[in-house]
Amino acid sequence: MQQGDEDLTDSLISLQKLQEPYRVQINDLLSIRVKALDQELVSIFNPVTDANATATTEESAYFDGYKVDRQGEIRIPNLGKIKVIGLTLEEIEQLVEKELLDKSFKEEANLYVTVRLPGIRYTTLGEFGSQGGQVFYRPEVTLTEAVANAGGFNLTGDMRNLVILRQYPDGKRIHHVDMTSIDAINSPYYYIQPNDVLIANPLPQKTLGLGENAFSTITSLIGIITTFSILFIRFN
Repeated sequence: MQQGDEDLTDSLISLQKLQEPYRVQINDLLSIRVKALDQELVSIFNPVTDANATATTEESAYFDGYKVDRQGEIRIPNLGKIKVIGLTLEEIEQLVEKELLDKSFKEEANLYVTVRLPGIRYTTLGEFGSQGGQVFYRPEVTLTEAVANAGGFNLTGDMRNLVILRQYPDGKRIHHVDMTSIDAINSPYYYIQPNDVLIANPLPQKTLGLGENAFSTITSLIGIITTFSILFIRFN
């Protein structure tokens, strides 16, 4: 291999998936579907529009979904209240299926329970192309996709310090990710979670009023130096 050939070789980046399963929180909306060999037997647990629906949306979940109340519980027909706070979606599926088999059905019913979030909603603030509420109807969304969906960073946005305000069962925490580094893909916060708030702070030069990019910053500095020079000459 000739000298320099290594610079021409493509690098293979291994993405280590570090996303922790999402744990349900108060005020979350859950979409729960129950299937069985005889679908009529489980119709009470499914929305009336289920037969015609092609996707679960926030709008339909608002009317037909199960909201986690302040006690961390959801109320399901024939089952009553079930504690779900802090559980993953898979754990809730197993819990609901167990409750149904214990109280309403036999093993022969061949139940199948699915629990989904009706979309991943997050908020963007600061130096993004668009600010406010954003939503993805997918189970997983990366920071790169979330930022792109918000129109990307403005020229004045600090890509080296993307701030993530994340809700946990015990309160809110703040995380920081350098979006200019390839190591961002291995961050434990690279996958966004429902109710995340992404904040793009302005670059220091914008805060100081010196310009939005390198050229305008230099131009501003030259203007300031020129002004001080004129004042110095005039008063000396």
